Amino acid sequence: MPRPYFIGLAVLVVALLSGTAAVYAYDSSRDDVIADGVSVGDLDVGGMRAHEARAVLERDMARPLRRPVKVKIKGRTFTLSARRARLRSDVDAAVAEALERSRGGNMVTRAARDLTASEVSAEIDPRVTYSRRAVAKLVRRVKRSTDRPVVEAAVSPSASGLSFTKGRSGREISGAKLRREVALALQRPGVRTVRPRVKVTRPKTTRADLRRRHPAYITVDRSGYRLRFYRHLKLADSYTIAVGQVGLETPAGLYSVQDMAVDPAWHVPESDWAGDLAGRIIPGGRADNPLKARWMGIYDGAGIHGTDETSSLGTNASHGCIRMSIPEVKQLYARVSVGTPVYIG
Repeated sequence: MPRPYFIGLAVLVVALLSGTAAVYAYDSSRDDVIADGVSVGDLDVGGMRAHEARAVLERDMARPLRRPVKVKIKGRTFTLSARRARLRSDVDAAVAEALERSRGGNMVTRAARDLTASEVSAEIDPRVTYSRRAVAKLVRRVKRSTDRPVVEAAVSPSASGLSFTKGRSGREISGAKLRREVALALQRPGVRTVRPRVKVTRPKTTRADLRRRHPAYITVDRSGYRLRFYRHLKLADSYTIAVGQVGLETPAGLYSVQDMAVDPAWHVPESDWAGDLAGRIIPGGRADNPLKARWMGIYDGAGIHGTDETSSLGTNASHGCIRMSIPEVKQLYARVSVGTPVYIG
């Protein structure tokens, strides 16, 4: 090999070795530097040395995360402390992973990346852990305080009359969504308050609906010998009545008017008390027919009818029916229809 050629090759080798040594020295000097474009959660730590990143993460992530998370709803505040949540933020592990992502490739590619101001573009998990049981417990507390079922307006009959249950809106929060929101707040230092959305459910039935649904309503107080008539659920009239005697009591319960008749025929029941009349049909309007003027059948042969034995009103005198004076039974008859509710108490 000619001497000049050898000298040139030697110079080239020396230059390459010098360049490699320079690249190695440069790369070694940055073995604790996090590459640009690397972030831990929402915090940009690119370009920082490891100790700088630790300080920033401790100040801007770990320390704020120790503040309690609050759920605010309907004027109330529910708090979950970091201790109760068993919150842990591993700053060292996050920095170690950031360095590992920064040192990907080889020293030449790393040096080239720095010289061209390229970025790694990596988002590191902030390494925050917490107790899911504590979050679930908090959510249960919030739901117990906030949720309530919808209450439909309702009418409740009794012997003394009608009472109402007022309709009320229901409200509910999504437990699954609140768990996600609280878990996210535990991991984000900038979010320490959660305000869950409340879903409101309106009742389907209102008091006005009930009034329209019940143009007429009858309640019977057997012990007080009173029949009350309600128009659109408002008391319109109260009548003195007679009810079934001992052993032939007027049946208690909620019924409705099943059939109606003017001057009804009397189908005499096959009962011992009917005597020779048992099984016969007595035409309406006859003196021996006790069903005077009007009939409103209720249940199993029992009904509301007029009587000319007005002295029996206010007593237990009938064989199971409800007796009224003739003028009053005519008035009631004109106000009701088949299907009108009849509560007997």
